[in-house]
Amino acid sequence: MQRPLLTDAARPATIEIPAINERGETVPTAIAGEHALTLYLDKRELVTLMTLGGAPEALVIGWLRNQRMLASIDDIVSVQVDWEVNAAAITTRHGVADLDARMATRTVTTGCGQGTVFGDLMEDIEKIRLPADARLTESALYAMLDVVRTHETIYKQAGAVHGCALFRGAELLYFVEDVGRHNAVDAIAGHMWLDGVDGGDKIFYTTGRLTSEMVIKAAQMGIPFLVSRSGLTQMGYDIARQVGITMIGRSQGKHYLLLTGMDRFLRDGAAT
Repeated sequence: MQRPLLTDAARPATIEIPAINERGETVPTAIAGEHALTLYLDKRELVTLMTLGGAPEALVIGWLRNQRMLASIDDIVSVQVDWEVNAAAITTRHGVADLDARMATRTVTTGCGQGTVFGDLMEDIEKIRLPADARLTESALYAMLDVVRTHETIYKQAGAVHGCALFRGAELLYFVEDVGRHNAVDAIAGHMWLDGVDGGDKIFYTTGRLTSEMVIKAAQMGIPFLVSRSGLTQMGYDIARQVGITMIGRSQGKHYLLLTGMDRFLRDGAAT
């Protein structure tokens, strides 16, 4: 794998503003950053994402992967993020021959902020096969949730962000926060693509609800387990059943709801 040339253009996650509390006192208050980032693929404008800016290069690469714009990380020569003009320039080796057709078939999802998924992704899920022998134990789920609970986050400082994480058992591999949950998912997909990480034995955690977009992206990354502290939508449920993802919602502390893929989940007496 030939790693693309990347800038390192992370923005500060929070800024401090003065606010007045209930006692009339002026108090310094951290708020989440938010920046527009327009993606240009070989000088062709694709989309504008609203992002925290913490991992812009990974976000761009993950967005391209999850939109199936490029088949391989080797197709990318460079990703150059320039906040002076709020733009990310992606240079490819051979271009995208059917770009106009891809831009024409889009579905706008329920994701907050920019949440466009190209229509042919709905057809691609028919081809996805997740590992049948992957298993998740209840004790591993609880251990993972404990790591999430104790992890230092922007949300604890400033709120207003969604978080996503990739685990191998209770081992935290990546944690990304952004103003939109789809951005956090895409950034993790970008990290996985850059690092050559296989999703077959991984657990994907999100603070956001389990929508069709979330399920499709987890399936595209080859991840059999999708966990959220929030709830789910009907289409998310239907697609999870179709592709065979084990989906667990309302996961916090010692509580969870096993929603789909029950055969992969093993209760090992962790709650007793």
